[in-house]
Amino acid sequence: MSVPATALDQGRSAYSEHRWSEALECLARADAEGGLPAEDLETLASVAMLLGKDSQGEEYLTRAHDDFLAMGDVPGAARCAAWMVLYLMDIGESSHGSAWMSRATQLVESMNGAGPAEGYLLIPSALGALYHGSPAKSEELFTRALGIGRRFQDRDLMALGQLGLGTARLTLGFPDEGLQLLDGVMLSVTAGGISPIPTGIIYCAVIGSCRLAYDVRRAREWTTSLERWCGDRPDMVMFSGQCQNHRAELFILHGAWDDALDAARIAQDRSRRGDPEALYGAWYQQGEVLRLRGDWEAAEAAYAKAGETGFEPLPGLALMRVAQGRISQAQAMMRRAVAAADPANRYRLLPALVEVELAAKDAGAAREAADEFSTRAGESVRPLEHALAAQAEAGVFLAESRPLETLAAARKAWRIWYSLEAPFDAARCRVLVGRACAGLGDQDSAAMEFEAAKAEFSGLGAHPSLRDVLEVSASPAGSGTSPLSARELEVLRLVAGGNPNKAIARSLYLSEKTVAHHVSNILTKLSVPSRAAATSYAYEHRLLD
Repeated sequence: MSVPATALDQGRSAYSEHRWSEALECLARADAEGGLPAEDLETLASVAMLLGKDSQGEEYLTRAHDDFLAMGDVPGAARCAAWMVLYLMDIGESSHGSAWMSRATQLVESMNGAGPAEGYLLIPSALGALYHGSPAKSEELFTRALGIGRRFQDRDLMALGQLGLGTARLTLGFPDEGLQLLDGVMLSVTAGGISPIPTGIIYCAVIGSCRLAYDVRRAREWTTSLERWCGDRPDMVMFSGQCQNHRAELFILHGAWDDALDAARIAQDRSRRGDPEALYGAWYQQGEVLRLRGDWEAAEAAYAKAGETGFEPLPGLALMRVAQGRISQAQAMMRRAVAAADPANRYRLLPALVEVELAAKDAGAAREAADEFSTRAGESVRPLEHALAAQAEAGVFLAESRPLETLAAARKAWRIWYSLEAPFDAARCRVLVGRACAGLGDQDSAAMEFEAAKAEFSGLGAHPSLRDVLEVSASPAGSGTSPLSARELEVLRLVAGGNPNKAIARSLYLSEKTVAHHVSNILTKLSVPSRAAATSYAYEHRLLD
């Protein structure tokens, strides 16, 4: 006769099979029926945290700490205290985390530091040094944590120490060395030897570092792996929002902007439910799509929400200021941010700085930024860096009235963007090619490039870029006459500005229903299928002059 499984057995089994909700239910029931051993309370705390139940997770981890201490298991108590510090710091409860840091430090000192907890307590200090402009100090602390992990063969600590070390090397300006260290961490993660919470931390941090290093291949590969990991744990909240942010960024690169917005909205929901680290990216990526589509008001709101997290929404906000014609503000914003950035973030911001300086007609400053970026990109094997470097060079050559060099650099950039399946950036390069051809007197080739860019921008809904290329390619001829009424022309001007019906209604003091009626009439009278096509028609026929 088989003995029926107890709630504790069921909870342990569910945990090992990544069924977090069932594990929480069974372990909590076992705890209510007769209490749990300290080790299982520690597991229960992890499950609650993974499900976004912060207060429950803290309660269970506190009890585990107290029970270990009552049993005289000081290393177990110190381990729980160290994990509490990491968790509270991660969710932004720094004061509470500092109190636990004091308790954990006392426990470690009572053991003469002989245990993995000593290494775990180095992680918050190392992160603080990294995020506050001291990557060399951070590297030293992460190296010590890694050494302690190796001494006690604590796989989670070894992985977190190597993660930090790789991130520090990358931040110090050694991307290849840093990425190699991060690859080693990911091997440990994908082999399944790391606990769930460190696994999620590592996934999200490594993908962020790949983005910082412009390594789109690695970012795509690890995002797919993270998506699979999260998909195998469908009820998990922690890390799931960050996964959606990484997906949104890749969707933007590949021109799937509606999918990017969907992913950003899911990330916002997950951030509210227990993945606070997702908050910045969720709003920033939404702002990026809205900026590219010319919805300034909504983009402004999204960037503001991203900024509330304490991180600046750059370079997106500065690029929007350029598109809005507020160029001096964009220039001041970018120059300040670049001057204050660590080497890795400075490098990340340089392509946008080139674009802003070109808009400000400071070709000398643009050349300086482009040369700085190209020097390092020339040592890289990552195609995204080469695409950005060539595109920046093309823009600067154009400003320097060197059309032949512009043509060569823009075509090089286009080829790489095309191979990366990045339609928006590829179309921007076609505009540069067209302008170079026009500068060389080859109007037919210029027209062909402009038409290809128009089609791509129109399909993406990239209204600001579409307007720019229409202005560049517009013929000076044109009657300016149209079949539209004065009110319909007003509506068309706002449509061409990328405004949705709601914003148009507010601007003209009309109902949304009336605006929708006007838009329908405009499309019918102009014999065009979409708002983007109406915008293109308006510029080509000089209806907005």
